[in-house]
Order: sequence, then structure tokens, then C-alpha cells
Amino acid sequence: MCGIVGIVSNKSVSSSIINALKKLEYRGYDSAGISTLNNGIIEEKKCSGRVENLEKILFENPSSGDLGIGHVRWATHGVPNQINAHPHSTEKVSVVHNGIIENSDKLKMEYEKKGYKFKSQTDTEVITIILNDYLKSEDLINSIHKTLNKLVGSFALGVIFKDFKDIVVGARRGSPLAVGYGHNENFIGSDSYALKSMTNKISYLDDGDFCILHKEKVEFFNSNKQKINKEIFEVSNEDNVADKGDFKDFMSKEIDEQSNTTKKCINEYLDKSRDEINIYNIPIDPLKIKKIRLIACGTAYHSCLMAKYWIEELTSIDVEADIASEFRYRKVKLNKDDLYIFVSQSGETADTYAALEKCKKNGVKTCGIVNVVESSIARLSDFVLPIHAGPEIGVASTKAFIGQMLVLFLLILKISKDRNDIDQKEFKKIIEDVKKIPNLIKLTLTKQNEIQEIARDFIDAKGTMYLGRGYSYPIAMEGALKLKELSYIHAEGYAAGEMKHGPLALIEDGMPIVVLAPKDRFFEKTISNMQEVIARGGKVLMITNDTSETLSENIRFKFQIPDAHPNISAFLLTIPIQFLAYHVALLRNCDIDKPRNLAKSVTVE
Repeated sequence: MCGIVGIVSNKSVSSSIINALKKLEYRGYDSAGISTLNNGIIEEKKCSGRVENLEKILFENPSSGDLGIGHVRWATHGVPNQINAHPHSTEKVSVVHNGIIENSDKLKMEYEKKGYKFKSQTDTEVITIILNDYLKSEDLINSIHKTLNKLVGSFALGVIFKDFKDIVVGARRGSPLAVGYGHNENFIGSDSYALKSMTNKISYLDDGDFCILHKEKVEFFNSNKQKINKEIFEVSNEDNVADKGDFKDFMSKEIDEQSNTTKKCINEYLDKSRDEINIYNIPIDPLKIKKIRLIACGTAYHSCLMAKYWIEELTSIDVEADIASEFRYRKVKLNKDDLYIFVSQSGETADTYAALEKCKKNGVKTCGIVNVVESSIARLSDFVLPIHAGPEIGVASTKAFIGQMLVLFLLILKISKDRNDIDQKEFKKIIEDVKKIPNLIKLTLTKQNEIQEIARDFIDAKGTMYLGRGYSYPIAMEGALKLKELSYIHAEGYAAGEMKHGPLALIEDGMPIVVLAPKDRFFEKTISNMQEVIARGGKVLMITNDTSETLSENIRFKFQIPDAHPNISAFLLTIPIQFLAYHVALLRNCDIDKPRNLAKSVTVE
């Protein structure tokens, strides 16, 4: 989940590399480093911690040179320290790497027998050593090709060479890598977002490809060393995407944006004059779909669990939701009459992409739901539905989760209508409810101050539970995940009816418990489960749209969401669980945008 950048230019590149690395910090922030080529000498500087630490080093001791590579790290092999930070260099070669080299131990033993010494604990250093060794007897192309063929695993690489004074090399297998084009300069980066400040003309390497960047041109090669051409895309340029504005951090900004992002998404997909959903070219006739399989990781998986409930409620189609890291290795029976939907904010999630590849190889129909339309999942899928949330910088997903749910809901409504699983009157009623979502979210956002008081109950808790039934259950799981990610407090999301089957044993006096209880057909059952918690000393935060005052005087807090149809209550329940995680983390002095041990785009297994 590391981030890499490389630049070859006719001017000094270090400041541009630093700026690009700042945009890539969402991919990892355990360490940072840069190598430039200056007067035929590789200058390597690196440090543990954030890019700002590297920036201080460069301020005191600048790096010169008109070509270079940079890296931000999410640690896999080796602890996060300066020695294990990238780049990894010899006198002749310097390498940055995103991914995992699975046969690194075997390769280390092979090259130690040849007399090479390794300085770090990383898997990446073997790449540097192998390249260095091949360059003693092979030309550049053969050295790159033979090195890549020795590696087992996933990687995106950026490489500079002492003896090749005007090139940067990039290579990809499994991990994403973009190429950007400028005037008398060219770039590589882990994604287009890192390159947008320098160019909006982008190409993408496919698995097995490598490229050689010159100032005036870029040469592309496939896995057989054959020269190939690449399509050039013009990517959108979002203004002020990295500007927090008046907000304390990106997460609070992104929570606040959810009214606007849902409005934008609805405007993209809904023809309000005809009350029709503008989703066409579904890769399989909705009438012929036997099953829908939803595949994702983390927060995106929770959006899939929401979709599972909607599909069961609104269509006659069988449905399964799978965690991508499990799906990709199971002996799943793939069926050409099924639709396989892959959900990912970044569109680069390694396990989700691998699951998609598995489906593509078996010739089944695929749909990608992503926030980055230039991403690998978007490009590989038969059919793509963007969520139109705009760049999300905070590692803990907020507006992307709402966007994923919204696009999935609209797709399900479209399929239901096309199959005549829903009558026209009910369809129009739900569409009217969908139109209300942005304003209902806006209204919910105004009640943030109530959560700030509630959050104090959680700051010293050794653990908590989020309980819900039906549509509220996936939101309970998402709420628990958010609290874990941001505040480092143990939390679990449970189906409320499961409490008596074990988890009730964990309830003790004073333990804070979140109960999601919208006024739906599960309401009375959920209240009964809540009373079981209260009877054992749990302090309940109840999130509901019920307005009665007679439920229980023992409820510690009651957060009121606006009244809404049960189909869309999940969108409103999401806002207070985001606020709660945010304010608990704030009170505990946690890093809101960059939680420990995590990264935004998970591009390794």
C-alpha cells in the first residue's frame, strides 16, 4: 500500500517529488524517501515517519538533479525505520516499490551466496541487488526484463540508474502505476491523483508492462520486451481537492460534504423530469440475472451488505455478499447468468481487483462501482458506475461509503423496475424518497454538537458494541469499524438478535452501547434487545427516528435522525456513527486523517 513517484525533467525535481508524495500519503506514512541523480551520483535521503520529516531534511540538505524517484511506505517487510525506508540503493541503482515480493527470502539467499550484503529487512532491496547484478553483463532492457521475471508477487516499481543519466524506469505487476506526460518532462505515479498537479494526460501500465521515461518521450514494453503503444487519457481536474478549507481535518470536511456529494450523485443518475434512473448498458439482461454477487473489502463490503438487503427486498434475485480476500481463493462456482459487482473507493484494492480478474478469466459479467474512474477496477470491469463523491483524503471512508450505498441502491431499483419486480407506483414513491436524501443528510449534519457530548462516554471504554437489525445491521458493523479505525477502541457490530447467543456476556456496568433503532418492522424486536443490554448495566446511545418518550428512562442518550422511509434510513444512521467515531478520536488525541497502521488504498494482500 505504498506510494511511488518518479520524474524526469529539464529542471530540478525534488520539490515536485515532495509535493506528489504529500498527495500519496494516504497510501502509507510509516516512512518517506527520495533519490535523485546529480552529476552522475545517486543522492538518497530518507526517514521514518511523515513526508514533512523528509521535507525538513531536504530543507537543511537539498537534493539536486533533474530526475528522481520518491516513496511513502506502509510497512510490510521490516519495521518502520530509516534503514527499511525506500528508496533502496546501490552505487548504480535506486528503487522504490509498492507491493510484496513473495520469494524475497529465497532471492536473498541466492544473492548472499554471490557475495551481496543486504542492509534492510525489506523485500524490496532484492530488486535493487538483482538489477545491479544483471547490469554487469546485460543491457538495460534485458536487465529490467530478467529482473522482473525473477520476482514472484505484486509490484509497481520506479528505478533510476547511475549510468543512464536521462531516464526513469517504471514497471507493474499487480500494483497500479500511472504514467503522466508533460512538456519536456514525464512522470510515473501510483495513481493519477498524485500527478494531477503536474499533468492531466495519463496512461496506465497493464500487468507485465514496463516503461522508460525520457524528457521528450515515453517508451512502453510488454512482458515479452516488445514495444507497445498506450492510450492517453485526459483525467478530470478537481479544484481544491487537497484543501481542508476552514475544517480541522479532511475527515470532518468529507463528512460535511455528504449532502452535496449525494445530491451530485443523484443528479448524475436520476432523470427527475421522468423519474427514471439513467443506468444503461448493464452487461447482462436484468431479466436473465439468476444471482447477484457483491464483492468488496472493509467499508465497501459493508455497502455490499446493505445492497444484499435491498436486493432481497426489492427484487426476486438471489444474492450473496463476499469479502474479496476470501472470494478470490475459494472454489466459487462462477455462472454466466450471474452479475458480479465489485465495490472499491480507490478502484485499486488488491484483493477486490484479484477477485475481478478471476471473474474476467472465467468470462462472467462484471460491474465496478468506484470513486476513481481511471482506476484498475474501472478499466477491467465490463460496466462501471462512478459514485461521484470526489477525492476522499481521510483514510477512514465517509462520503465514499454513502456514495457506494447510493449507487448500489439506484442500480438495484433500476434492475427491479426492468424485471417488473416492483410496480410503478412503489417505484415512483421510492424515487421521491431518494430525492430527499441530500436534504435529510443536511438536516442530520446540523446535530453534530449532540454527539460531542455523547463521545465523552467512550473515551475510557475498554470496548463497545453497535447493535442493529435488518438495514441497520450493516450500519452497526460500519460504525464499529469507524470507531476501531479512528479511536483504537475495540468495537464490534452485531445483529441485535444475536446478543443472547454469546455477546451479552461482555456487557458490564457502565459499558457504552450504540443501538440503531429506526422505526421499521424490526423496531420492537430491537427495543427488546436494547432492554436486555440496559438490564445488565449497559449505557445506551439510541439512534432512532422514533419520537415517543416512553421507551425507557434508562437510555443515556437518544440521537434523533429525521423521519424517513426504512429503505433510506441507512443513509441517515450513517451520519451519527461517523460523528461519534470522529469525536471520540478527537478527544483521545488520535490522528484523524491518518490512523496508525492503516492506509487509504490497500494495494497489497
